Amino acid sequence: MPDRHDDIDGWLSDHIDPLPPPPGTFELIKRRARRRKYRRLAFTATAAAVIVAAAVTVPQVVSLPVVNSGRPAAATGQSTSAKPTGGGTQASAGASAVPSPAALAPVPANFRPTSVTFIGTETGWVIGQAGVAGHCATAFCTSVARTDNAGKTWSGVPAPLTGSPDGSTGVSGIRFLNTQDGWAFGPGLYATRDGGRTWTPVATGGLRVTDLETVGNRVFALFASCTGSGPEFAAACTSFTLYSASAAASTSASDWTPVGGSTSGLTDGAASEAASLVLTGSRGFLLAPDRAVYAGPVDGSGPWTLMNSITPACPVGHAQADGQPGGALIAAVTAKELILACTTVSGSAGSGGSGGSGGSGGSGGQQKLIFSSPNGGASWIQMATAPTAGIASSVAASTAETVVLGTNQGIDVLPAGDITWQAANLTPAVAGGFSYVGMTTDEQGIALPANPASGTVWFTFDGGQRWQPSRVASS
Repeated sequence: MPDRHDDIDGWLSDHIDPLPPPPGTFELIKRRARRRKYRRLAFTATAAAVIVAAAVTVPQVVSLPVVNSGRPAAATGQSTSAKPTGGGTQASAGASAVPSPAALAPVPANFRPTSVTFIGTETGWVIGQAGVAGHCATAFCTSVARTDNAGKTWSGVPAPLTGSPDGSTGVSGIRFLNTQDGWAFGPGLYATRDGGRTWTPVATGGLRVTDLETVGNRVFALFASCTGSGPEFAAACTSFTLYSASAAASTSASDWTPVGGSTSGLTDGAASEAASLVLTGSRGFLLAPDRAVYAGPVDGSGPWTLMNSITPACPVGHAQADGQPGGALIAAVTAKELILACTTVSGSAGSGGSGGSGGSGGSGGQQKLIFSSPNGGASWIQMATAPTAGIASSVAASTAETVVLGTNQGIDVLPAGDITWQAANLTPAVAGGFSYVGMTTDEQGIALPANPASGTVWFTFDGGQRWQPSRVASS
């Protein structure tokens, strides 16, 4: 009879190769470890960490002026041809097909972009002034350009027939939800349902649109009561109301309705403060002029509610040229994690921004404090202080939890899980710094120089470490 122990000895002596883990396991472990490290750093980066608890209050419901849906729409003055030179090219109102990139017109000369929007990583639009006043394709020099390859090439596309911001008229911002639905705003409001081939003015009842964002199948905007003149369209605003509309129905005044009583008539009692709006895939956030944070669903299923009556000791400040606050800048990492960049003046507690410059130039010196909130704005924890040089103008955060800060001297980056800021590599250097930064993915981001005359949009493809310009012009 054979000895069964021989089989057992053979099995035990054989070399055994362990089974490999499922694909993506190591990347998941690294990502979770990085997030744990980031949160620990957020809580322990400074002994002066502050936590602002949410106050249990019932916000006052304020009556707002009703948008006049019966107001006649302004004449569009649309032409049947799109001229290749100058700004404000406009296609036929009866056309419905969206032209392919190859069929689009050349970019008008002397393009000066003031706002940029992207859907995905390849397709984006910029709006601004182009050409030479008095020699544009229409009576207005407002122009729009589009890229379908992340800034490698640009083409001219039709623009709303209106000028640059002048009190209550004109536009300076642009947002697209998809290749069809888009909006131009600040302070006026125009909507397109055909990829920008035609634009429809939307009556706002005398209110000015200071901020607008899109997500899912909806568009959200802040309608403000302001008296600023000339290009300072967002100055001297006394109240803000959050409005929303379905992307499929946003071309008439009656399509836009207030999101709810809590986010209506927001004010801090002053006549020169600002407000800010940020959206994620499932949840939106509003930083009110009195430092309160409101949050709610972005699918139109309900009103937004108060998350925190007072954010850290960080005045929202006066509006910058694009309508964004000059003292407090908010960004979303996820539907629960927020970043707040706060510019304060040493020795001047309670000082915010000044004028439309995006900050204050007080003699006491500036501090740029960065706060994070792990619970949607209900409480805040102080993180690392940003570099003291430069006035903060814009902040963005990627889902990988990298924070990018635009200033009037350049771009600063706080890598995920780190407490040390790094100056981004800009080639070439940018005089005057940047007015806007945004991250489209964990690796890709876009930025606009503060001086539109540069005629460029800047891109990063390595998480904000290095940036290079793309000139908005025909190749």
